[in-house]
Amino acid sequence: MAEKEWVDRFARYLVVERQYSELTKTAYLDDIQDFTTFLENNGGLASYQAVHQFEVETYLADLNQKKLSRTTISRKISALRSFYRYLENRKLVSQNPFAAVQIKGQPKTLPRFFYEQEMQVLFDSVQGDEPLTQRNRALLELFYATGMRVSEVANLTIQQLDFSMRIVLVHGKGNKDRYVPFGHHAQHALEAYIADGRQKLLKNQPDQHFVFLNRFGKQITPRGIAYALEQIIKKSSLTGDIHPHMLRHTFATHMLDHGADLRTVQELLGHASLSSTQIYTHVTMQHLQSDYQQFFPRAKEKNDQNKN
Repeated sequence: MAEKEWVDRFARYLVVERQYSELTKTAYLDDIQDFTTFLENNGGLASYQAVHQFEVETYLADLNQKKLSRTTISRKISALRSFYRYLENRKLVSQNPFAAVQIKGQPKTLPRFFYEQEMQVLFDSVQGDEPLTQRNRALLELFYATGMRVSEVANLTIQQLDFSMRIVLVHGKGNKDRYVPFGHHAQHALEAYIADGRQKLLKNQPDQHFVFLNRFGKQITPRGIAYALEQIIKKSSLTGDIHPHMLRHTFATHMLDHGADLRTVQELLGHASLSSTQIYTHVTMQHLQSDYQQFFPRAKEKNDQNKN
């Protein structure tokens, strides 16, 4: 394609202006490259400007023929829609050929979360005074108390924590800050770790200023956090897997279960749109339906009532 420079500029835009991670940027570029390769192999279009409805429909047919999942196809179209929106806003193309494309029948997958009893099991599995145990308990408590994203926790500094007010200043997506409170459980776990375990992890090295460190005294990475959580669940009696976003889902679900309104949860999670938060109402409604069927006598089938 003639406009390789356009892709390079779009990549810089994603990181500098949109504040996307390198991983997200790479995913966008991979999807754009996939489409570019398709164009070159099917008619040899020399310009992104030459793409119209026919090329888009042909590309969609090709993706379906490869039996890709609807989620994967939707992600690719979303990446290309964003790319063309960028080009259109800068007058590099006359229109966005992906603007009207909708992937119908997109399955709604509800967020996976832990029940309150399961969270207690996880907390019970991180008892002890070892530096990494103290760190892991503080990680678990903070995730559950605030619903922070894994990148937000990995980049958290000491200066962002206010223990007197029990509030953390979170640097979120798109360079947007928000304040999130935390409770005394998280406070005690963080204070114990910072005063003891974190000092031992530093091992007389210069202070990194980051709250969470790895075993070498360096800033922990998102992958390191995911590994730490995996070790927590392995030590517990729970089966299944765990990832940082499950704790974010758990925070939001438990907040709504205990009566928080949707707007409050939106603010605490740092969602730009309320629609992003509304998925959790499906989870809480599922809870309500389950409890109703289980505990309300007249909701049961006659056969079930005869058994009682």
